[in-house]
This record gives sequence, C-alpha cells and structure tokens, in this order.
Amino acid sequence: MLQPDRSTSFPSRLLGQHALVTGASQGIGRAVAVRLAQEGATVAINYVDHPERAEESLALARTASSDRGHGKLDHIIVKADVSNEQEVGTMFETVLARFKRLDCLVNNAGFQKESPSDALDIDTYRRIIDVNLNGAVLCAQKALAHFVARGGGGSIINCSSVHQIIPKPDYLAYSISKGGMANLTRTLALEFAGRGIRVNAVGPGAIDTPINDAWRDDPKKRGEVTSHIPLGRVGTPEEIAAVFAFLASDDASYITGQTLYACGGLTLYPAFRDNWAS
Repeated sequence: MLQPDRSTSFPSRLLGQHALVTGASQGIGRAVAVRLAQEGATVAINYVDHPERAEESLALARTASSDRGHGKLDHIIVKADVSNEQEVGTMFETVLARFKRLDCLVNNAGFQKESPSDALDIDTYRRIIDVNLNGAVLCAQKALAHFVARGGGGSIINCSSVHQIIPKPDYLAYSISKGGMANLTRTLALEFAGRGIRVNAVGPGAIDTPINDAWRDDPKKRGEVTSHIPLGRVGTPEEIAAVFAFLASDDASYITGQTLYACGGLTLYPAFRDNWAS
C-alpha cells in the first residue's frame, strides 16, 4: 500500500503567529502543536493530566522550531480542564500574558467511551459533551473576545470527526458532540466573518492515535478497520496536522465555515464501491 511521502519540507507559513492547541499532550493535538511550530508559530500546549506527556509535546515543539531555523520560540504548556469555565479563563489569561496576542485557537480536546446507547451512564454522557463540545464553546468565546478586542481577525479550527455526519452506534455522546461541532463551526463562521475571523473544522477518519487504542494495536481489529477505508490504511496524526496548518495559514484565507474531511475516503459511502444498488 502506497504510504505518504515524508521527505517533503515544511513551508514556513505561520511565522510570527501565536496559537493555542487544546488537548495537545498526545495524539492529533500533539501533532498539530508540532506542525504549527515547524511552520513558525509559537504554541501554547494545553493539557489536563499527565504533565509528563505535555512536557514531551513541548520538547518536540521546541525541536521542531529549531530544526526549521526558527530559533528558540517561546512555546509553553498550560494546564486546564476545557469544560471548566474558570480554568479556561485562567488559561487564556496565562497565554495572553505570555504571548500578548493570539492568532489561532485549535479546539482539539476530546474523548470517547463505548456504551450501548440505552445503557449509557448519564454522567459519562455529560462529561463527554462537556469536554468535546462545551469546552470548544468556552474556548471559542475567549478567543473571539480577544480577536474582536485587538482587531485584525483570527482563526479558530475545531477538531471534529467523520462522525460529524456518519452515525457511530455505541458512541452516542461522542457522535452528538461532533454533530454539534458542525453547527458550532458554521454559526461562528457566519457570525464573525465580517470581522475577519475564520472558523473551520477538520474531520479526521480512523487515525493511529491513543483514542483508538481499542483497535490500533490488534492486527485483526486493525484489518477490519482498514477494510472499510477506500485508501486502504489508517491515517497518521501528522497527516491530520498538515490540514490544521493549512487552515491556520493565509493559504486558506478565503475559507470559513467549512469542515475539511481527512478520512481516507470514509465519507464516500465505501459500501457503494460495488454496484449493488442498481
């Protein structure tokens, strides 16, 4: 199976920008933080637990910047539970006190838990909605207030999922949170477009990250997953991070209110590859 070319050099489209990436201690969030740093942005890496993982992300971001010739950018880590309004407020105060300005917010923090919908524990349901969706709202509000106050626009990029539009049985709360992310993205994009603020989302498919530990290290289960993907393989965090970097850059200056699916074709109704319906 053809694999992506890793030899391509990264552009430096984000020089001088400052970004905050939530849930950036591992997985897609870490890859996004590193890619933004590679392209010249100074990055705030949010985490809620496992500070050692956040430190690893910080070290990778610093290396990414120096290896690309951007020098020692002032990357930081900042702890906050994005579902907690007070902690979100403190996080933005900390970031803005250090950076003085913010150009891009990446709402990435999120998790999922499997459960039959008729047996889903209501506290688990609320926690997933609070982190995945309400956390994005709280962070977006703070970013928007800053963008409006300083003028000059800004960018918010939400990490959604193919399950924004594809149902996911046994993951009701997760599916609802990502469906809500669609209208969060579109509504904010329309409301703030006149102020030069762009709001978009990325919809990853099956990606090789810890959120998918249920199948990624099991050859049989992994094979079942890839059998549904038209490109025939799962994606990498780095491939998804490249989409975020594009949307954060001026290359995407005329794009707002969109969800860009990076899913290997999962949103193409792969069951119809064989013409069984006509």
